[in-house]
Amino acid sequence: MSKYAIAIHGGAGTILKSTMTPEKELAYKKSLQDAINAGETVLKKDGRALDAVEMAIRSLENDPLFNAGCGAVFTNDGKNEMDASLMNGKDLAAGAVAGVMHIKNPISLARGVMDKSDHVLLTGAGAIEFAKKINAEFADDAYFFVQMRYDQLEAAKKENKIVMDHNDDKEKKFGTVGAVALDVHGDIAAGTSTGGMTNKKFGRVGDSPIIGAGTYANNKTCAISCTGHGEFFMKAVVAYDISCLMEYKGLSLKEACNIVVMDKLVKIGGEGGLIALDAKGNIELPFNSDGMYRASKKSGEEMFIGIYR
Repeated sequence: MSKYAIAIHGGAGTILKSTMTPEKELAYKKSLQDAINAGETVLKKDGRALDAVEMAIRSLENDPLFNAGCGAVFTNDGKNEMDASLMNGKDLAAGAVAGVMHIKNPISLARGVMDKSDHVLLTGAGAIEFAKKINAEFADDAYFFVQMRYDQLEAAKKENKIVMDHNDDKEKKFGTVGAVALDVHGDIAAGTSTGGMTNKKFGRVGDSPIIGAGTYANNKTCAISCTGHGEFFMKAVVAYDISCLMEYKGLSLKEACNIVVMDKLVKIGGEGGLIALDAKGNIELPFNSDGMYRASKKSGEEMFIGIYR
């Protein structure tokens, strides 16, 4: 029987055990488990890696614990602007959206861009116009209102800072979500979705919807979904850099991830992590921060769930 594998993340950063209640930790772990199950359900039925990635990310977008979909953080003017991208390793097909509002599942809109347009990246009002054309699911402001997120915005405004998804000065989280998967047909895929930074201005967009920076998949090398300080991940073209090290230098997935996450990113001040998978089913979950919400599952093996280092 052919093997399948899936990995997900719910963000990286300064995730401290001292600020985590047992109840909250259980909630996070259950959400990660639910997302893995959503993706694995597709893979168990010999479904496509691309579909598994989309389903796993939709599960995380539908959970207010994470900075994506209904849990997206607020911009400076009190809006929820979301970004997402999806890539298929078999044919390098990709779709992405940036700065979209009122879209219930941005990852599915990114899938729509991939499948139903001639483009890769649509933004803002144009992306919304396209969403209406393909009958994407919309939600009103109330759906995206999470009191904790709004409190974060108020605190950030008082400090006059654009900040990561965080609860207090001790805890700083990059709350992006993502998934990578390998299906029984030998194909891999990757996807990423985020609400971005609390109190962001001027239509700021991070690495999540940028193919090659926050998301990348190529059957010849790997599937990658990143979470961290997006500006640094864009400067380092992190996702594609790992693929390049594998394709052109012949490095293993583990070697390539270590060089990019633990060395190259650190040298330029980039904090965060990523999930990575290759066509052989090898999984790597590296991060240079204190923690990363993460989970993985291979066919016939136990599920792994982790939060701290």
